[in-house]
Amino acid sequence: MKKFFPVYVRLPLIFALVFMALEFFIDSGDRPAFLKYPEVSIFLATFLFFQITLEIVYAAFERLNYNLLTEEEKAKKAQEEAIAFTDTALYKKIKGWFVKSKPIEEESSILLHHDYDGIQELDNVLPPWWVNLFYVTIFFGVVYLVRYHIFDGEDQAAEFKTEMAEAKLAVEEYKKTAKDLIDANSVTLLTDAGDIATGKKIFETNCVACHRPDAGGAIGPNLTDKYWILGGGIKNVFHTITEGGRDGKGMVAWKGTLKPSEIQLVASYVLSLQGSNPKDPKAPDGDLWEEKAETPAK
Repeated sequence: MKKFFPVYVRLPLIFALVFMALEFFIDSGDRPAFLKYPEVSIFLATFLFFQITLEIVYAAFERLNYNLLTEEEKAKKAQEEAIAFTDTALYKKIKGWFVKSKPIEEESSILLHHDYDGIQELDNVLPPWWVNLFYVTIFFGVVYLVRYHIFDGEDQAAEFKTEMAEAKLAVEEYKKTAKDLIDANSVTLLTDAGDIATGKKIFETNCVACHRPDAGGAIGPNLTDKYWILGGGIKNVFHTITEGGRDGKGMVAWKGTLKPSEIQLVASYVLSLQGSNPKDPKAPDGDLWEEKAETPAK
């Protein structure tokens, strides 16, 4: 087989098959496995090294073995290598699995004795691949009958329900860690210094025109006191930034500009400014807001 698949075809083909197998079986998310996991790259490099080494050793062994042959053996080897692939025993065996027909010279032995306007019919057997596939379907049918009708195996409807239940659990787990799936009901107050600093940058980029850099209020209300037009607390502030203020005269909705995770960051930053007492703050707007403690579940 080596003469039909030279080294410059064989080596990259085997390496490509191993590479694709690793990428298929290793779950690496949206990144290739050999980039995400360094050990995969090390394995591939080692495998390629051994491939090249084996090819070099085999070629040296072949040359040594050839030099040890007699002239008669060399001539016989050359004659064998001159045989086309379609004339090899392996090819004929593989072909026998798919095609089985009489040679043209022997067709008279399977010629049926009827004639339709000069057209005659040969009594060829069915193709072996068709017959073998038919036997496979019989075997599959028996296994299916036993599995699902005798031993009450889980059918497709039951499998669908199981997989949907598993998928629902997976989605719920994903929602717990997906930053941009939060809403006004699930949002929480961020207190980490890094998150507050990021929220400050978002505020300075988008909010200072109406609320001033110190959040003391200009066109928009003062954000540092305890008075809120649409309610204070992380959930109300998140909702106000997301959906906007009062119709016709309030703040625009930012849900089309900022991601939910960014709104959470800027809302947390705004609430961190409570009681900062900026210079010349705007007069209070809205109603005094006091955070209500949640009643523990019984």
